[in-house]
Amino acid sequence: MRVTRPLNAAILAVAVTVVAACSTSTGDRSGETSSGASGAVSGTVVVYAAASLQATFERLAAEFRDRNPAAEVKFSFGGSSGLLTQLAQGAPADVFASADTPTMDRARSQGVVRSSDPFATNVLTIATAPGNPKGITSLTDLTRPGTSVVVCAAPVPCGAATVKVTTAADVRLKPVSEEDSVSGVLAKVRHGQADAGLVYRTDVRGARGAVGSVDFPQADGAVNVYPIAPVTAARNARGASAFIDFVRGPQGRAALADAGFGAP
Repeated sequence: MRVTRPLNAAILAVAVTVVAACSTSTGDRSGETSSGASGAVSGTVVVYAAASLQATFERLAAEFRDRNPAAEVKFSFGGSSGLLTQLAQGAPADVFASADTPTMDRARSQGVVRSSDPFATNVLTIATAPGNPKGITSLTDLTRPGTSVVVCAAPVPCGAATVKVTTAADVRLKPVSEEDSVSGVLAKVRHGQADAGLVYRTDVRGARGAVGSVDFPQADGAVNVYPIAPVTAARNARGASAFIDFVRGPQGRAALADAGFGAP
């Protein structure tokens, strides 16, 4: 009995220690797995974004995928109002980024999004053919005979901004074409189908010398604020949140600034 009791006690102590160790080890692995899963982003993130964001967002998408190898980002770029129409009709998307606040306000009122955050600003400039052969120096010059001008249609954010700046300058344009996106305006000027067009400063910078640029003072009175939001019916809510955080984070801000966007 004197030998058996200590031996049983020792066996019991060892058993308790082993069980405790196994329990602790399992808990640690579970915690690591849970933590990793909670931070993981996977699947496809569908982003509807204003045409003026295309180059910057495509760059950011590549960086986002580097950080999230299991994720894929797909885009639909176009005029903000047209994108909103598609979303309101049920087009599947996870993120919506518009080129102005009024469009996002309409998205909220239609239930497409519940809330949004500003992430960038932009202003208009006059895009001209390289070398500015028409000698354009102001908005007024766009009304001269023989000068063909193209602008965004009024429902599009760049069109609304055009109306605002021309009204402030008391200038009445007679455009040869009204496009449904700012990229359409830029393309007309780049391909020689118009002498000039009103686009965002970021578009001219992104054109890398393919067009000239003439700034004008009235543009500062029509600053467009860009908001971004998760779509209410998002299929990849986690991916949407992660992409939005990335756009509004340090890397996103740096890429936007590099493209010529202002801070909100």
